[in-house]
Amino acid sequence: MELDAAAERDLIAHGTIEVVGRVAWSSNAALLVTVASDAGEMLAVYKPRHGERPLWDFPDGTLCQRETASYVISEALQWDIVPTTILRDGPYGVGMVQRFVEHDPDDHYFTLLEDHPDAFRRFAAFDVVVNNADRKGGHCLQELATRHVYGIDHGLTFHIGPKLRTVIWDFASEPVPADLMADLTGLRGVLDGALGDELCGLLHPAELDAMRRRVDGLLGAGRYPEPDEGYHSVPWPMI
Repeated sequence: MELDAAAERDLIAHGTIEVVGRVAWSSNAALLVTVASDAGEMLAVYKPRHGERPLWDFPDGTLCQRETASYVISEALQWDIVPTTILRDGPYGVGMVQRFVEHDPDDHYFTLLEDHPDAFRRFAAFDVVVNNADRKGGHCLQELATRHVYGIDHGLTFHIGPKLRTVIWDFASEPVPADLMADLTGLRGVLDGALGDELCGLLHPAELDAMRRRVDGLLGAGRYPEPDEGYHSVPWPMI
């Protein structure tokens, strides 16, 4: 049964979670689960807070909140980058639950770029906004059924300091397209209103202020940033 967006969010938020297995190669606990209710059933990825590995530069137990905040920003921009993601209780406590994207595991940013340059222009602007510190090529998935490109693994985001680390530098110094600039202008307006209030439950106020400054900086420059020569601007491994 195919669900509309609202029904999908409701299912992920309130459906019964059953663990299928662990997602291989994940640095933090990531579990493949089914989420089911009378409305239907779907595969999802569940990342419990208790399974997060402590990091020296991000507060403990906040990665699931950052993943959820990234979805909130993606939705506010109407860019449909992050699959439906909800912060909720699960079999191992509170964590983020995200719709699983059926994809070809051999595909990644470098294989998808030629056919999806405009999608990745959105990705590049989005990663500046959320301050993505870990945009690997393998975090870009093309859904088999729709051919839509999604981004996953947004736990290392929203740091108050400059942390942009990404493989998406192909658009560096290019002007940000006018339609994306318009979307970013709209985002900046609601960050001081209801959207900011919603994000207060997921991010520290200082992180929200830093995001406002990043949006202001991107709007002011009107161009994609270039890699910082004094910083490791590309993640490793790149895929």
